[in-house]
Amino acid sequence: MGSPLRLGRREFGAYEPVIMAIVNRTPDSFYDQGATFRDEPALARVEQAVAEGAAIIDIGGVKAGPGEEVTAAEEVRRTVGFVAEVRRRFPDVVISVDTWRHEVGEAVCEAGADLLNDAWGGVDPKLAEVAARYGAGLVCTHAGGAEPRTRPHRIAYEDVMADILRVTVQLAERAVELGVPRESVLIDPGHDFGKNTRHSLEATRRLGEMVDTGWPVLVSLSNKDFVGETLDRPVKERVIGTLATTAVSAWLGAQVYRVHEVAETRQVLDMVATIAGHRDPAVARRGLA
Repeated sequence: MGSPLRLGRREFGAYEPVIMAIVNRTPDSFYDQGATFRDEPALARVEQAVAEGAAIIDIGGVKAGPGEEVTAAEEVRRTVGFVAEVRRRFPDVVISVDTWRHEVGEAVCEAGADLLNDAWGGVDPKLAEVAARYGAGLVCTHAGGAEPRTRPHRIAYEDVMADILRVTVQLAERAVELGVPRESVLIDPGHDFGKNTRHSLEATRRLGEMVDTGWPVLVSLSNKDFVGETLDRPVKERVIGTLATTAVSAWLGAQVYRVHEVAETRQVLDMVATIAGHRDPAVARRGLA
């Protein structure tokens, strides 16, 4: 484990698991089909997520998969005002924005974002420059060279984890060279992004190799296709598989978890941390009466 993770006003210890709650400002998100597209339900979602133990709110204005084109201007319209309102209502929460575009990064950092979650592997190299200029954090993700909003087709790797390590560490080192605070840079294996199901499973199995780099590791596992294909379950029936993968990732040392189900993830992470000896039981009366 490396040094503490610092994001916004928060500092997290080396063994402190952190929940990043997903709030999609899209009408066509794969999981909730636009449930938080309007401001009021989105703000209610933030309030609930914080109450259930999320330290980071990840706001996205474009669905990851193929769909209707969303321009940078429209992405800004969907996210900037909401970032500002979350910042006003929740001054201590870490605000992340899921974007690959530097124009959007600039606008949301102006509005109060603390972290830029670049899920498409540095496809716009100027995004890291924006993070550096604003002192924001950056998530450096492996996407296998895929273009944003595309699905992989017969992608192959000689060694998928070797490629993940090469790409994410290079992106992280470049970010620090540009001026992004080292303690605010995370690496993400990019489950499902530029990968088939077997690649994502191998990335999970070998996650400890990412942890060994010393960079804090973020995993975005929640209800993804690799879980669905592994168990042959539709989107709405992937929670148990997601939580099992979360437990394995926690045991192997991942620190940040991008999720839909906050309360359930909190229990999984607390249980694993306690088994590992990094957390005391909330209550320990058994055998003492």
